[in-house]
This record gives sequence, C-alpha cells and structure tokens, in this order.
Amino acid sequence: MTLSTSTDGTPFRDLNRNGVMDPYEDPRLPIPARVDDLVGRLSLAEKAGLMIQTIVSTTHDGEVDGPPLAPGRPSARTFIEQSHITHLNIHQIPDPRSMARWVNDLQRVAAASGHGIPVTVSTDPRHSFTENWGASFTAGHLSAWPEPLGMGALADPGFVRDFADIARREYLAVGIRSALHPTLDVATEPRWARQYSTFGQDAELVARLGVAYVDGFEGGDVLTAASVACMAKHFPGGGPEKDGEDPHFPYGTDQVYPGDMFEYHLEPFRRVIARGVPAIMPSYGVPRGLVLGGERVEEVGFGFNHQIITGLLRETLGFDGVVCTDWGLITESRMMGKQLPPRSWGVEHLSEIERVRKALDAGCDQFGGEDDPGHLIDLVTSGAVPESRLDASVRRLLTVKFELGLFDDPFVDEDAAAEVVGSAEFRAAGDRAQSRSMVVLPGEADAAAAAAADAVLPLRPGAAVFAPEISNEALQAAGLAPAATAAGAHVAVLRTHAPFEPRDHFMLEASFHAGSLAFPDAVVERVAEVAAEAPVVLAVHLDRPALLAPLLRHVHAVIATFGASEAALLEVLTGRSVAEGQLPFEIPRDAEAVRASRSDVPGDTVDPVFAAGTPSLRLAPPADTAAGSGAADA
Repeated sequence: MTLSTSTDGTPFRDLNRNGVMDPYEDPRLPIPARVDDLVGRLSLAEKAGLMIQTIVSTTHDGEVDGPPLAPGRPSARTFIEQSHITHLNIHQIPDPRSMARWVNDLQRVAAASGHGIPVTVSTDPRHSFTENWGASFTAGHLSAWPEPLGMGALADPGFVRDFADIARREYLAVGIRSALHPTLDVATEPRWARQYSTFGQDAELVARLGVAYVDGFEGGDVLTAASVACMAKHFPGGGPEKDGEDPHFPYGTDQVYPGDMFEYHLEPFRRVIARGVPAIMPSYGVPRGLVLGGERVEEVGFGFNHQIITGLLRETLGFDGVVCTDWGLITESRMMGKQLPPRSWGVEHLSEIERVRKALDAGCDQFGGEDDPGHLIDLVTSGAVPESRLDASVRRLLTVKFELGLFDDPFVDEDAAAEVVGSAEFRAAGDRAQSRSMVVLPGEADAAAAAAADAVLPLRPGAAVFAPEISNEALQAAGLAPAATAAGAHVAVLRTHAPFEPRDHFMLEASFHAGSLAFPDAVVERVAEVAAEAPVVLAVHLDRPALLAPLLRHVHAVIATFGASEAALLEVLTGRSVAEGQLPFEIPRDAEAVRASRSDVPGDTVDPVFAAGTPSLRLAPPADTAAGSGAADA
C-alpha cells in the first residue's frame, strides 16, 4: 500500500482513505491514544468482528482468491469484507513464498475495508512431528524440533529461548503474528492425551520454560514490530483431567483435584502473567468440587466461569490482556463427515446467544473458532449487553495489533520468506535438538542393565543392523549395514509409539492418543521374538508415558524420543550426538498404579519403573574397532 504524507510531511498509511492522517493512523502517537481514537470510529459490526477469531484456509498459489488448501470454508476475503473479522487462524501452510504472498494479499484486502484494520494471522504449534488438527501440526517447510516434552527433557530455559527465537523469525517471515501457545498445563495425569505439548510434570520447570518461551517469541521484554504475540493456555491448568480424558470431547469434561493441587497447576500461569503475556486461553474443562477462597467454584467450563476469569485471572492475578476462548464453545464443529458438539460444557442447556453472553460476563474478550459475530451485535442492539462491554475487549485486541506494528506495516518480504523459513541453519539447530532431547534408558536383557546398553551402543561403523522401521538409505548414510532379518544382525533397532486406544467417533478424536498405556500383547511378543535372534534397542516415541516394564526384560536399551527423525535417532545410536535429556514425567509400573494415582499430583504412581528426572545414560564414544568386535570401551 502506498504511504500518504501528512501536512507536516509525516508518512502514514491512509487506512480509512479520507486523505487525512487521523490519530489512529499517526505512528508518532502513543498506542493508547491511537486505540481510543479508533474505538470511537468503529461501527458495532466492526467491533463485533474484532471479537471473533475464525479458521480460514490458505491457498495453493498464495493468491487470496486462489484454490483453497482445505475447501469447504468461506474464503478469508468473505470473513474480512462481510464480517469485519481480522483475526484469522490457519491450519495448512503452502510453500513459504506462497504463504507470504497470501498474507500480503490478505492485508491489501483488509486495508481496503472499513477502517483498514490489519489482519492478525495465528497458528497452533507447528515446529515438530505431531499432526493433530485440534492442537498442533507437523513442521512441513519450517525447521523441525522436538515436541515441548523434549524441551522439558532438556530442562534448559536458554535452549527454549533459542528455539522460540528461531520459531519467531520463521513465523515473521511468512506473516504469522500470533502463536496459540505455549501450553503451560502440567502433565500430572499419565493417561492425558495432550502431554506431548506440555513441558512435563514439574510445575516449577514448566514456569521457567514458559517464561523463556514467551521471551523468545517476543524477541525482548515487550511486544514490538519484530514480535510474535503468544497466547498461553489452558488457564488455570488443563492437566488434571479425570481418567486422562480430554475436554474436547463430552466424556472428558471433568477437571478434578483429589490431591488439592490447584495452586500447583496455576503456578506456571502466575509466572508468565507476572512476566507479561498478551493473551490467555481458558481450558475447556469443568472444575469438579473446586473451592477457592471458601467459595465453591461454579461447575461450568472455564471459558464461562466468572470466578475463574474475572475473579482469579483479572482481579487476583491482575491480568489485563486478551482472554480468548478455546475453539468452538458456542457452535458445533464439522469436518470430513464428523461432528463435534459445542464445547459448552456445563451450559449446554443455554442457547447460542446465551452462551455468548455468559462468556462475556465471565470476562472473555474473543471467541475462538467461531464464524459469526451476529450474536454479539444482537446482544448490544437488544440492550442485553452495553456497547461499552464490547469496547473494553476491542481495546485489548487493538492494543496488541498496534504493539505488533501491524497498523504501520503489516506486509512481509516474499523473497526473504523463502530464504528464512527452514534455512539450513535453522534445520540443523532443530536436528541437533531432536537428538539432544532423547533419553537413553537401561533395559533388562541381562543382569547388568547399564553395562548391557554399553555392550551394544553406540553402533559401530559397518555394523549389521536390523531396523524395519528405519529406511535403508538412512542406515547407510549413518555408516551402517542394513540387515534383512534379525538373525545374524549385530543389533536390532525397533521403533514404536507409546500405546493408546484408537477412537474415531467425534471429529478430531482420532488424533488424540488417550486411554490405556499398555502395549498390546502382539507388540510385546514381537519384541521378544526379535530379541531371541539379536540384541534389541527399542526406540519409543513418548507423547505420554508408556508401560515399558513388559518390554524391558527383552531389550538392552530403550531410547525415549519426543519427536525425532530417523537421522536424529541414528545420530544418538552411533554416538555422533549425545542424548542429554531427562524424563519429563515418570514411567508407571502398571495400569493399577496409574488408576490409583491422583490426577493433579505429579509423580503419584507407586513404584514407577523410572522416576521423572531420570537422566539419560551416557554412551561410550564410538569405537574404532571393526563391526562385530568386542564392546566399546566404557
């Protein structure tokens, strides 16, 4: 967009196209003055549009009206021009240059609409390996890192800050300015499906890493034009879900505190709020039997809960930033032939417009995953809600846009996007982090478990390795000889995933790994069969704890991974990289111990196989001996 010039020669963006530099367009004025001026100019429809954050599809070619990557949704242009919605949440990203072009096109559409309010593009985490359309996305063109659990395994705020700084630069390059993360939930319920996106079960560590995460995404102490704004979630801590079920689904709504550990789960939010974070997302969950300040908390979802949002978050903790609901509290969701009811837990009996009013009364500013600002308009025009209530939320939302510099320059460099995103430097840093975050644990294949691990690891150059889940190309690139069978191989490397119970009734349900932590009998039998022919190293991707005990007796070592490529795994197995992680949660002994544990209490299972904080075994350096010779020096 071409800049205009004021009468005193100051360049500005003439967003309302009236030929005058109005106060909200004046980059020299303090942000509160610019916000106040703009709020006074907005129509009710424009205010309501700001309070909706909806999901849109990007396009294959980067043209705003081009073919969508995910057909079936109204176009971004429709939301901007017809509904004044300028907070747009994306799922799929085309190549970086096309993504940057799409964002620039969006900003041109927004600049030509109403008061020219720029678009804020948001995303769930997308720098790792888990593809879950309700929570996170694989890295794709971006650099790939371990899941947050792997960052918890490294337990290093400096590392987290460095990761977040790189993620910030990749987001900025393609025009993403809002991160719907970090997840500050504390992983105290072993069965909970969302643990992979947490930093683990230690609330104090979660707090320290959460602060470092926000530091890296902001690129400093406050939001600037070089920042990505974080939205910390899921307030006041979504970890203690009854039986480990997830509150996306009607059977997983109960959030319980049998160990009276509410404050433990709240601590990471206290710390991040004290540091300063622009936005908070409440949990879907319903508090059951919770008493705060001598008063029983209403048993409705946290996004509808006045005691939690206004009482605790606003008044007690002093948070005056944006509160955005989790997605789909008001209306149902549909995708690929499946349905998910509104996550209006505890207020299902209310109409849609009544749910909107209850969330407003609770203290929420924005409705995530909704499409229609009409209920907000109707509440004001009917007199049920004063327009001043919307003004309070709109001020918060506009303040973040101004702080991010979007009103002054929302455009990105399309050529630079292709160079920055997924650069060799960033990919190498992510690859190193994948290896570093792993935890090498002793198996029980002979009496001297730790020594047994040293006997087979690191893998020697030229060793014959049976690894059916690893490509021959990767094995050869690591200097190993692929073996067609375990018989005669020096080592068998088996890869698997923490077990779960497959479910696929509701939309998104198949992506949430919930239920039993026990490996199927067939998996245990297969490992035993391979172990009868060759020493076994078992690599397990832990997106939550797994009941490893039945497998340990058959293996010489277990490699706990938290998001890793086969190349990163082989770096550790061959000793070229050192696994430095420590377990971010405990590994329970059996299902009975899990069932008997209290959902809100960390490390509460009896006689765990491995305690939280168990450090990785340090493998001997690679030996110079030929494949098949004696064990490497300890």
